This record gives sequence, structure tokens and C-alpha cells, in this order.
Amino acid sequence: MTSNGPPNPLVVENVVKKFGERRAVDGLTLSIEPGEIIGLLGPNGAGKTTLIRAIVGLSRVSSGTVRVFGHDPVADRRVRAQIGYMPQDLAVYPDLSVRENVAFLAGLRTASGRPDPDDVDRALDAVDLSERQDDLLRDLSGGMKRRASLAATICGSPGLLLLDEPTSGVDPALRLQLWDLFRDLASRGGSILITTHHIAEAEGSDRVVFLRDGRTLATGEPQSLLDRYNAPDLERAFLHAMRDGR
Repeated sequence: MTSNGPPNPLVVENVVKKFGERRAVDGLTLSIEPGEIIGLLGPNGAGKTTLIRAIVGLSRVSSGTVRVFGHDPVADRRVRAQIGYMPQDLAVYPDLSVRENVAFLAGLRTASGRPDPDDVDRALDAVDLSERQDDLLRDLSGGMKRRASLAATICGSPGLLLLDEPTSGVDPALRLQLWDLFRDLASRGGSILITTHHIAEAEGSDRVVFLRDGRTLATGEPQSLLDRYNAPDLERAFLHAMRDGR
């Protein structure tokens, strides 16, 4: 936590998550500041999605602590209203319209179950789907479905966004547009944790965490990691970190 003022959006301390004898997350510690974008990078099985599920409160950790705005997301379900979670496998409904999807999914975070219509409008505009809001999800491209899921995630401006592979399967132009949106959200005080297989794109993060086997290999600002490993890009820096085991 910060020494003064409100608690950090996210503090993870010495978290272990076991499945039987296997440690999917192994002693992980990280925190995120208001307005910060953290890129969480690692291969399949590194523990990224497992960690996010614990932060959302969908999974109880085996040991260690997770605090979202100072609260345990498992014990205090109310804090989940401050979390926008976009899962890797899109949770959208093909027989509902774009707007109905956004309103329903965003409404799950509200006490009434109904988000402010103005918030829905702003979210649709942010992902450039206002003109398609009455279209059924099943009639949209994969990239548009992903944008609809993102609109539901950011609707109402939750303070902490957890985006699990948000740019998976989208074309390079849309990937750049989405990162422009992420930076805009952060500039207005939102805190964002992003997992991605596209390691190079994480250079747009304020800070990067390399994961392997549920452990932190390295963390720092993108340029500091490039300098540390004398690498031209984050992909090569990650490979060096994997080789060095640090």
C-alpha cells in the first residue's frame, strides 16, 4: 500500500496457488499503482490466468494475500464492483445485441443489475461500436466480438481492469487501437493488468513482469529490461531472462 492516501488498486504478496502438488503460482508478489499499466508476460502454463482468477475472487489462493483496494476479493464480494475483468475466452452471448451484451455483463458488477445507460453509451463509443450496437453478436467478426467484451469490461469505469489476452486473434491495426485505448484509460486514473502472448506489444506498458512456472523471472520498465538484457526488443529480453533464470 501507499504510505498516505487510499490503498493501492492491487497488492499481491507471496501468493501460492496449488492444484494438487503442482504450484501454478509460486510465491508471486506484485502491486499496481493508480494509472499504471502492467504487462504480465509468460508462456502457457506460466500462471497468468490463475493469478487473475485469484485477483477477481473466483479462486482462493493456497497461501499469501491478495488485496484489491485494500480488500480480500473472496471475502468481500463488494470490491468486485471495482474490477473490470475480460477473460481470455470471451463471455458474450451470440443471440443478444452488442448493447444488450454490454449492459448485461456490466450490470453484473452493479447492485441493481443495470448499468447507467450513459455509461453503456460511453463504453460503446470508446471501442467504436456505437453504430453496431443493435447488431447481434453472432453477426460480428471476431475482432468486433472482442471489442464488445472490452466495452462491457470498461463500462462504468471500474478502477482496476484485468485483461486476459485482450488482443488475442485481432489484426495488428486493431491491436494498436486497443493499446491506444488502454493508455487513455490509464491516463484518466484506471489501473490495468494485461496478459499477452504478443510480448513485443507490452512495450506500451509502464512496467513488465516476466513469469515462468508461476514465478517472477524479472520485472521493470520496458526500457530497463531491454538495457538489462542488452536486447533490441522484449521478446529477446524475455528469452534472455528464461535462459538466465532471473
